[in-house]
Amino acid sequence: MGPTVSEIRPGDDRQTALALATSIAAQLTAAILLRGTASMALSGGRTPAPLFDALRDCPLAWDKLVIVQVDERWVATDHPDSNNHLIREHLLQGAAAAARFVPMKNEATDPYQGQPDCEKSMQGVPRPFDIMLLGMGDDGHTASLFPGAAELADGLSTQAMTLAVTPPAAPHPRMTLSLRGLLDSRRIVLQISGAAKEAVYRLALGAGAVADMPIRAILRQSQVPVEVWIAD
Repeated sequence: MGPTVSEIRPGDDRQTALALATSIAAQLTAAILLRGTASMALSGGRTPAPLFDALRDCPLAWDKLVIVQVDERWVATDHPDSNNHLIREHLLQGAAAAARFVPMKNEATDPYQGQPDCEKSMQGVPRPFDIMLLGMGDDGHTASLFPGAAELADGLSTQAMTLAVTPPAAPHPRMTLSLRGLLDSRRIVLQISGAAKEAVYRLALGAGAVADMPIRAILRQSQVPVEVWIAD
């Protein structure tokens, strides 16, 4: 394990969501007091939904917060697989709706055509991101940096913040932050839930190529502190 990685185990999913929401809210509040604004990049999937539910109830100067996406499937924003839909449904409710949300999906036919506009939209977001919230797939992917994807090498090396990706197995072409984009952060939080995902995480900590488990690019870097929040 690299020197930048720490593990936190608050308890079950609910306890983890509440503890992490409190921690994130405190950091965002401090950032807003210091710089007048804050930014946060959010992943989708099932794991962060309880965190979003807890975070939206935290007392924050939401109108000073800019929220972006870590990755997005190129589907309609009301599609069940849309991360945009997840964020709006679980986080951007009540007072939290005052946050400025910068979605990845645009009007382009596919993410390859949409990438230039997506890249441009990132230029107006305060960076480094105060919070980078990541998940991890059973294959060791993070964001939409998938093992076996034709775009993986570019995603790990490009100086662009974003790139379009077609996963080799998962559905839907996607837009994702590149490794450079992921590391343009002050704090990276990796959420892990359940024994199966923890086993994948333990495997990623071991020897092996980054290309086989792209989460290793996050776990092995020394640029940004990484907190691994593990729910039992």
